[in-house]
Amino acid sequence: QEQSAKSVAVGMVIRVKPGARVPLDAEIVLGETSLDQAPVTGESIPVDKGVGDAVFAGTINLTGTVEVRVTSAAGDTLLARIIHAVEQAQGSRAPTQAFVDKFASIYTPAVFALALAVALLTPWLMDWTWMQGIYKALVLLVIACPCALVISTPVTVVSALAAAARRGILIKGGVHLENARHIKAIALDKTGTITQGKPKLAAHEVIASDIASDQVLHWAADLATHSDHPVSQAIAIGLVDSRCEANLSDFKALPGRGVQAQAHGIELVLGNHRLIEERGLCSPDIEARLARHEAQGRTVTLLASTTQVLALFAVADSIKLTSKEAIAQLHALGVASIMLTGDNQATASAIAQAAGIDDARGNKLPEEKMAAIEAMQKKFGFVAMTGDGINDAPALARSNLGFAM
Repeated sequence: QEQSAKSVAVGMVIRVKPGARVPLDAEIVLGETSLDQAPVTGESIPVDKGVGDAVFAGTINLTGTVEVRVTSAAGDTLLARIIHAVEQAQGSRAPTQAFVDKFASIYTPAVFALALAVALLTPWLMDWTWMQGIYKALVLLVIACPCALVISTPVTVVSALAAAARRGILIKGGVHLENARHIKAIALDKTGTITQGKPKLAAHEVIASDIASDQVLHWAADLATHSDHPVSQAIAIGLVDSRCEANLSDFKALPGRGVQAQAHGIELVLGNHRLIEERGLCSPDIEARLARHEAQGRTVTLLASTTQVLALFAVADSIKLTSKEAIAQLHALGVASIMLTGDNQATASAIAQAAGIDDARGNKLPEEKMAAIEAMQKKFGFVAMTGDGINDAPALARSNLGFAM
């Protein structure tokens, strides 16, 4: 029975189907699945979850139906607290507009008082007629009126906000628009900001020497197409030229591990490191190959038979086509760039080098990103932060100017 998240109490068990968002912070009590946690943790590769594992509100259930026991009410989840903070945010005027409004609040009454004096006193002091005095007072009001000054400022700000909105940039007020010119350094999240946030096949190695490479790749491509896991889908897309009818049968999903099938009497599996270890097929050579790819921030999937590992496939996130150009434009403006990411340091360094970013700092938890922003502010002064996930929220809030992707 479908219910509102607000009506679900802590301790109740709810079912989350594939493709649905997890509605509340909870713990899995039945089933296994893969979760896209990028909005919350910044991880670019989906995470396998089983009984006893925690799941967060706002993450996406990808593969299997799971039952979870709620650990936080609707108003206590991390997502709810951030939404509440946004609702409590107060609007602010641009500095120029605030100055003009303050100026007008003093200037306008003064001019009006002077015009009134001209209308009432000049007929006595300068021997003008009452009509001449009133006319001169009206001329003074028209000429001295600050309307053009007062009206032009908000119109300019609104025009700028509208122009940005047409380009897909939503600015929360004129104060942020004007403050952008003070930026001296910018902190950048990696996943979904600099990178696509979607896994792609980065490299593959055929290890078996007694089977033709083309045959191994045919098997891998066919197995990958029968799995809906994002890593398998990335492999299937990467091996699209190797797809053919591989005569595979008896397909079976291995939750949290991979997929299994038969080919001409040979049992094949396409799965993760844990599956290969459970089958006793790991060796120092395989471990060394895995370590080399994992040091580059890649997720490795292996194809194996019952007797040997046949091939490995390394999947990784890829840089957006516009990232390098954007970083170059920032440098042209004299803005320093520093990447802050929860991924490992090797991945952070590789992505930063490819994008032209000045410095990269990996293994950063949300509170550590915020601490890094504070350190940057002491060094550079006015610091901006760019991120795309809830895990970036503390750093975005602490920065002088936050850009949410």
